[in-house]
Amino acid sequence: MFDIATVGHFSIDFIVLPGETRPKRRLGGPPAYTSLSAKMLGATVSVVSKVGWDFPKRYLEWLRRQGIDLLGLKVDHHSQSTSFQIKYYLSGERDMILRSKGPPIYLEDLQGVESKALHISPIANEVSIDSVRKMVGKDSLISLDPQGLLRHFDSCGRVTLHKLDDLSFLSGVGILKASENELKILLGVENALKALRKARDLGVKIAIATIGGRGAFISLNDKIFNIPAAKPRRVVDPTGAGDVFIGAFLAEYLRGEDALWCACVGSSAASFVIEEVGPKGFRGMREVRRRATQIYSRIVKVE
Repeated sequence: MFDIATVGHFSIDFIVLPGETRPKRRLGGPPAYTSLSAKMLGATVSVVSKVGWDFPKRYLEWLRRQGIDLLGLKVDHHSQSTSFQIKYYLSGERDMILRSKGPPIYLEDLQGVESKALHISPIANEVSIDSVRKMVGKDSLISLDPQGLLRHFDSCGRVTLHKLDDLSFLSGVGILKASENELKILLGVENALKALRKARDLGVKIAIATIGGRGAFISLNDKIFNIPAAKPRRVVDPTGAGDVFIGAFLAEYLRGEDALWCACVGSSAASFVIEEVGPKGFRGMREVRRRATQIYSRIVKVE
């Protein structure tokens, strides 16, 4: 049995950094960033994902060398892989365009992959709400990043976010992690703290709103805390930072660590990965925990 299995698409990301015009092609998607983050902290990890004929074999070879189990990965030779073009601006904003979308992922695709925690993190509607409802009924600890459930794509592939009508499935979610904006849209409220309270009322045990350079808010045991952001040496590419956060969080949480400490480890791990382009900025356990210790001393109780 693995510690963590991540459900969602790998992606081929074409990243345009501020001041640049030529995109850099990089491996992306939660199965990459979340799994690598957790693996660096000693967790055993697997994925449930689908890619197409165009997915580079060197990505698969590299993932295997990093210790990522690919038992649950299926290659569909009749489809393309999910691919995004992501353009960042000096303001910190980004434009995101879906170039292609891979095959859907169903409950039956989880067969043969057993894990203590199941992290569901679609990026382009590849996991339907109906499939999510079935997945949250599994015995594993369920962690959810709802980003791909909220995304709608126009004819040019541009992304907009839309709320969901039925949130009853959240009662089966142990850990909910989303960006501040995604959490507000998911729960239909105007600020992150109200969203965290509503998630708690709907049965979520731990709810986390990542807030970029301001760190994260975390709700647990009827309290809300602000987890400060760790200071990176430089900010190069923020792609995947939220996925890295939850991977590190889950790795520590499954060891029985306090959730506040786990969030500090998540913040620390995310601060390292944004120092490089793509999933290359990972650091080992010692460095991540050293930076997490600095964050832990600055936690603020909000309510």
